[in-house]
Amino acid sequence: MRITRVTTHHHRTGFGYGASAAGVGGNLHLRAMDTLLVRVETDAGIHGWGEGFGFTLAETTKDAVERLIAPACIGEDARDITGLMRRLFRRLHNFGRNGPVTFGLSAIDIALWDIRAKAEGRPLHALLGGAQRASVPAYASLLRYGEPEDVARNVMRALGRGYRHIKLHEVDLRCIAAAHRAAPEVPLMLDINCAWDSEEEAIEFCEAVAPMNAAWVEEPVWPPEDIPAIARIRAASPVPVAAGECNGTVEEFCRMFELRAVDVAQPSVTKIGGISAMLEVAELAREMGVRLVPHCPYFGPGLLATLHFLAASEEEEPIEIYFADLDRAPYGERLVPRDGVIALPDGPGLGWEPELD
Repeated sequence: MRITRVTTHHHRTGFGYGASAAGVGGNLHLRAMDTLLVRVETDAGIHGWGEGFGFTLAETTKDAVERLIAPACIGEDARDITGLMRRLFRRLHNFGRNGPVTFGLSAIDIALWDIRAKAEGRPLHALLGGAQRASVPAYASLLRYGEPEDVARNVMRALGRGYRHIKLHEVDLRCIAAAHRAAPEVPLMLDINCAWDSEEEAIEFCEAVAPMNAAWVEEPVWPPEDIPAIARIRAASPVPVAAGECNGTVEEFCRMFELRAVDVAQPSVTKIGGISAMLEVAELAREMGVRLVPHCPYFGPGLLATLHFLAASEEEEPIEIYFADLDRAPYGERLVPRDGVIALPDGPGLGWEPELD
């Protein structure tokens, strides 16, 4: 079964996330939600869908797929996922081991797994070990508001929709305290997005949020690849530390685990190298006793692939869902949580086809 065509589709839609006029926070750069979908076709008439990390970078990743990756895929055996992905990564490594090229390669890997599962007439989770559960709990990943009132209001909105765990992207302690006051029993994942420039600042932040039911502090220091610094912060922090969404290789997770830098590993299927790399990281995490909760605040095949991965995982972990209402989502309403969970599709491959223009 040979690859005959690789095409891209840039899906763009408007969205709302419950911000007031004052509470735009750090989201001014997000004027729309952009998703890069990649379709791989074969001479057997079977196609698969993948997703490369996008948002405002979608056009750059799209360019990497069309100019570099797609031509190298034509004529290759779609069944040889391991061999093909190894060759592609080696062939293109000089263009970066992290960034748009790796994001594009991640999309190809996801699409190839979709093809493999469709060829076998089975859902993707069956190839990953079989579903351990029929649905996966979701947590609401709120965008940054920067206003305590907005944060508290949207925490309650999320809880009203059935979520039981909340992630904030706030760095202002007033905003985090407002969320805690609004729902003191709810664990708060705190994604700092590398806000602090020093280990001392990061540790002080961890100490400050410890009484606020902090489930973890995520990416506490700049730059994200300073794994020794993350390890030192974790050693001093009274709350768990999470990181890994910016890792572009499995080897970075190896170092992260060797240095015992994190309590929670967060590989992103649209960045790290697709499902194949996710499975490698998951095995390493099991061996090292590190909790794995994937990074997946997106809306396309990457989110759907993560859903299958979590459904097949031995330990139940929640799936990250951006708390944003899209005007037109790639899968319509099918990936919108109901009562705090997302039901697992049971069709072949990823189970659903994206709704294109």
